[in-house]
Amino acid sequence: MIDLGLDLYRLIGQEADRLGIDAYAVGGVVRDHFLQRPCTDIDIVCIGHDDGGEVHIGIELAKAAAEVLGGSNVSVFKNFGTASFHYTHYQLEFVGARRESYSHDSRKPVVENGTLEDDQRRRDFTVNALAVCLNADRYGELMDPFGGIRDLNEGILRTPLDPDITFSDDPLRMMRAVRFASQLGFRIADDTFVALGRNAERIKIVSAERVMVELNKIMLSPNPSLGLKLMQKCGLMQLILPEVSDLAGVETVDGRGHKDIFYHTMQVLDNVTESSDNLWLRWAALLHDVGKPGVKRYDTKQGWTFHGHEARGAHMVKRIFKRLRLPLGEEMRYVEKMVMLHMRPIILAEDVVTDSAVRRLLFEAGDEIDDLMLLCNADITTRNEEKQRRHRANFELVKRKLVELEERDRIRNFQPPVSGEDIMTTFGIGPCREIGTIKDAIKDAILDGQIPNERDAAWQMMLRLGADLGLTPKA
Repeated sequence: MIDLGLDLYRLIGQEADRLGIDAYAVGGVVRDHFLQRPCTDIDIVCIGHDDGGEVHIGIELAKAAAEVLGGSNVSVFKNFGTASFHYTHYQLEFVGARRESYSHDSRKPVVENGTLEDDQRRRDFTVNALAVCLNADRYGELMDPFGGIRDLNEGILRTPLDPDITFSDDPLRMMRAVRFASQLGFRIADDTFVALGRNAERIKIVSAERVMVELNKIMLSPNPSLGLKLMQKCGLMQLILPEVSDLAGVETVDGRGHKDIFYHTMQVLDNVTESSDNLWLRWAALLHDVGKPGVKRYDTKQGWTFHGHEARGAHMVKRIFKRLRLPLGEEMRYVEKMVMLHMRPIILAEDVVTDSAVRRLLFEAGDEIDDLMLLCNADITTRNEEKQRRHRANFELVKRKLVELEERDRIRNFQPPVSGEDIMTTFGIGPCREIGTIKDAIKDAILDGQIPNERDAAWQMMLRLGADLGLTPKA
């Protein structure tokens, strides 16, 4: 007997018995029980008839269960025969057992009533086709017609049916295969993985929004590079994120080659993942070098160069986010900033670390300076131990300077102590080019350490600059 560990299962089973319905917990909640992972999404499959006629038994059981569990509001979807409700921090969904058939140009199935095994057969992977009975006389009985427990024990993802049929019917299952591999650390069975490659083009019939849900789950997984490398290997990456796919490969001229930027990017992403669960910082890590293919050049003296790749990459971010239906607000602007600035701390670490350069970095990065430093530290992936030691030592110097200057000069997100309104009032002028000239000069003087970040010093400089521009203070 399998004890899923929650009283609500027995209560649901009691209501199912009262209504003459067979009820089973299925899918992820059963899988995660065996993996000892938390799961808050509970799927219940129902089987039963009333006077020989078909009824929405999932909806019927959901209403009865909600009533006995405390009267939660039930969301009903009659067209699909499903119903759901919240109970404490769980989301429960009830549906009648069904079998499905698909047309080639759609992932929306034609649904018919079916048996429990029909319902298990239509699921994506054997580890998600496990079912546990909730009825009193068979409570805890495990139904595993496709060897899901065996595959759980071996850490393998395989489909209950022919994988070509499974993936062609619903191509989103290909992204789910990659996602589960990343989340669970499972291996995709060889025949199942080969079928991913054969059916990769089918992903085009899935909406960008649905693909992004899965891709973001991969990005938030404990090992996102595992899933992204699988996408690259089976061809999904070229169809979904060609800008990242194009980073792969090494070009050699005169015996000199550059590193494989795709695998470097995967290492940077994993390095960031070890330190942060910030989804958008992980996206910045994934996209930080996407500008390199467009600016790659070979120089006989310098070898391979990628000058300006950070600006090219930052310019590409909006187009990528727009195509993928990712948010175009502050999340996108954050990624743009990270991509644009990701070379700055590294360049500082390789050069003389001047106070002026560090102040400007603080000013431009603002509140994102800590995330930027984390990204840049993750970007140090050289295998040359001496080079890595030198880079990290210099990088620590930059970090110390950032702390010292921020404490002393308060540069992060600072606004110049003299405003445009101050300048207009002082000199009795309206909006004009001279105001921007004065403000920029004061800002540069503060960032370069010529004057302190204080109002009195900035005010005196404003008066001097005004005089140089032929402006006279009002009496």
